[in-house]
Amino acid sequence: MGTKKSPDIAAKPLPATTSTAADAIEPALPLELLELELSLDGFSGGEAGFCEAVRTAARAVGGELLFDLPATGLISEYRRLAVLWIPEGGEKMRIIFAALDLDGTEIRVLEPDEETAHLLSFTDAFVDVLQRLPQRLDDAA
Repeated sequence: MGTKKSPDIAAKPLPATTSTAADAIEPALPLELLELELSLDGFSGGEAGFCEAVRTAARAVGGELLFDLPATGLISEYRRLAVLWIPEGGEKMRIIFAALDLDGTEIRVLEPDEETAHLLSFTDAFVDVLQRLPQRLDDAA
């Protein structure tokens, strides 16, 4: 299986969940991302509930939570960061981030940008390893 690299390295953050309905309907915002944002709107679970809330929201749009980690030193203004793999029309998948704010009260969905380029590269490598595991296990059998 070939390596899947994310085309989103130069993408910008999604609009805040407090945007108007007209902003949320703009064509640049894929339906899956809008659904994910809406699923996470109103989150009040704190750091303890972050991972499960993000996992549930990702599954609701046909995606997966790949991993989550502390955001300190990786991305500014956030406490935790989850990396998600979500559908982008058809069978194509894309990597996005869900970030828990410093207060632990709001989750923002972020598209990869210059600040998160290093995380996107790490995630691409992580996905590549995951894609190779079943093939290596089948080859060993």
